Amino acid sequence: MKNVTVIGSGTMGNGIAHVFAQFGYEVSLVDLSADALKKALDTISKNFDRQVAKGAVTEADKTAALARIKTFTALEEAAPSADLVVEVATENVDVKHKIFTQLDQLCPSHAILASNTSSISITRIAAATKRPEQVIGMHFMNPVPVMKLVEVIRGYATSDAVTNTIMEVSRSLHKTPVEVNDYPGFVSNRILMPMINEAIYTLFEGVAGVEEIDTVMKLGMAHPMGPLHLADFIGLDVCKAILDVMYEGFGNPKYAPCPLLVNMVRAGHLGVKSGKGFYEYEGKDMKVAARFAK
Repeated sequence: MKNVTVIGSGTMGNGIAHVFAQFGYEVSLVDLSADALKKALDTISKNFDRQVAKGAVTEADKTAALARIKTFTALEEAAPSADLVVEVATENVDVKHKIFTQLDQLCPSHAILASNTSSISITRIAAATKRPEQVIGMHFMNPVPVMKLVEVIRGYATSDAVTNTIMEVSRSLHKTPVEVNDYPGFVSNRILMPMINEAIYTLFEGVAGVEEIDTVMKLGMAHPMGPLHLADFIGLDVCKAILDVMYEGFGNPKYAPCPLLVNMVRAGHLGVKSGKGFYEYEGKDMKVAARFAK
């Protein structure tokens, strides 16, 4: 396995492209927007600069890795050479079905088709292809160059050979892969999102304020980041989308997103990406959002 196509150049996509290129893979990074691709390459370069400053890689390593990344705005140009595709598009099943239908037609017959989805069924995604045994989940964590976990999700038809290959590929990136089965939210978000949702309910019901909730979880439970801050970091729209998928998948009201979360997403208060969520963000400064300040 040598050639990897990454679809989507946002935060997760450029991070995934970064680590594959760092560890010797030829990367085709695909996005609809040339501007987005330029921004992604700038981000990757800056993230390599941080690694160079820490002594994790050399300047020569950075130069070689960047040379291994090629950018494309047309999937038709990037997919035919792929041994592995990692899709990092929006958490929308219709969007993913469209992409995987195209990939099935464009990619070589041996290519493995992976999705970085954080909640959508791999079995459901695989149904858009004629190679369901070669469809798998590779759920990287943010920030990808730093976080060690890859949640490897087997669809109903995913073969042992494909699963073993992806476990080895993940290890080649100096990640720790964990194999899980295909149920809504998998393991990571099935546990994390109800906790975040409950933290939002705790704020919504007036039990405690934003800082108080986060401080309890940081100091009392040894979490490196409080759940409301983490929700802002993930993106409140993403949190809601994952909860919606679990609510639909299990039919259990405990997964229904808190009304406060729903209203914040509708208002465009999405967390770090929009500059305002449970906290307000300006440059490196962060403070409790005025709405929630005492």
